Amino acid sequence: MTPDQIPQLIAQIALADARVRREDPTEQRAQVLMWAGILADVPLDYAVRAVQKHYAKSTWPILPADIATQWAATVRDRMQRDVDPAPPVDPDNESAYRHALAAHRRAVATGQEPPVEHKALTSGPAAAEAERRIAAFGRYIPPSVDDILAAYRPRRAARIATIREGRPDALAVPCPVETCRAAVAMPCTRPGKGHGRHQLAGPHPSRVDAASAAAL
Repeated sequence: MTPDQIPQLIAQIALADARVRREDPTEQRAQVLMWAGILADVPLDYAVRAVQKHYAKSTWPILPADIATQWAATVRDRMQRDVDPAPPVDPDNESAYRHALAAHRRAVATGQEPPVEHKALTSGPAAAEAERRIAAFGRYIPPSVDDILAAYRPRRAARIATIREGRPDALAVPCPVETCRAAVAMPCTRPGKGHGRHQLAGPHPSRVDAASAAAL
């Protein structure tokens, strides 16, 4: 909210609780500035609904922190439910990609757009492809960003290189080898000395075969 909107909010509050409104002009100006600073990110219509909700169950005067806390919880819930889908722009155009992604996040946070939940992405004709991508790598990252991060995530980089070369991604399936049984996305291992495990440089051949069969 802007400082110009705060008097509107306080007028609405005063209809239910006259204790909140200041009568002294100097105190009124100070109150407007204080509330505007605390509620800068909160839309006026949301604040009015928060006030109604407060006085529906409480006789205590409402504080700007009460409204700001509710707003923060609402934004957090929206962002947690949103899967951050890939924007409909060229992923190799990093500037456009980041701008579109930021615009989507702002729209979801402020309630201008509903969260895009996992169920929405995995329904319709693209369901199988969406499920495959989410299961394998999670959220989409532009290839140029993946290349930059490759040195810090060698296992993921190796998988991406394998896919780009058209070879089956062995880590997309669990290892069928009895002495390994590595889960999806985990590297193959073999028994080591004592009770430890030794990580192999590459997947077991039978795991590669299983990935090839799963890709058909």
